[in-house]
Amino acid sequence: MKIKLLILLILLLPIFGGVKNNSAAPNFELTNQENEAISLGDFKGKKVILEWTNHECPFVKRHYDTNNMQSLQRDAAEDDIVWLSIISSAPKKQGYVSKDEAKALTDERNAYPSHVLFDEKGDVGRLYDAKTTPHMYLIDEQGELKYQGAIDDLGGTGALFSSDLTLAKNYIKNALVELAKGIQVTDAKTRPYGCSIKY
Repeated sequence: MKIKLLILLILLLPIFGGVKNNSAAPNFELTNQENEAISLGDFKGKKVILEWTNHECPFVKRHYDTNNMQSLQRDAAEDDIVWLSIISSAPKKQGYVSKDEAKALTDERNAYPSHVLFDEKGDVGRLYDAKTTPHMYLIDEQGELKYQGAIDDLGGTGALFSSDLTLAKNYIKNALVELAKGIQVTDAKTRPYGCSIKY
């Protein structure tokens, strides 16, 4: 009986292990702030950044209050990179917002995502094994996942709230530079930090 259980657990590991780097990023479809259906497949041939977000999370607030996230979003837009901000907070949980509230937040923060996507059931968050806000993913033009993890190397320590974020090692920025050079991403998977996603 124990052997059968062990075999079953081994077989299930790939299912629950999240997405693997250098493999195809799983497709998904969610509605955006304009109530339009948006699919990852819509952006074939472009780099895509996925940002799991929760506007009430202090870690997310820090990145937006310092304009760190908006700066990255604008740089991405200038380079024709798609930025998808995903909200996986369940209704009545921290971070959940209506589509109108999401539009207002985007305007208030001068944020620049290509789309804000709503994952109320948490299906896409779980598909990608997203753990925290923020939790970042980078997909290349071929649709392969090239980076997943933290936005930078501050690691959720107190340094995040006292440091100049422009001096941090920004994993997304570095990964984009390396992809542009056609070389392997050095820090392809890091430990994400922030608030747990409120599934």
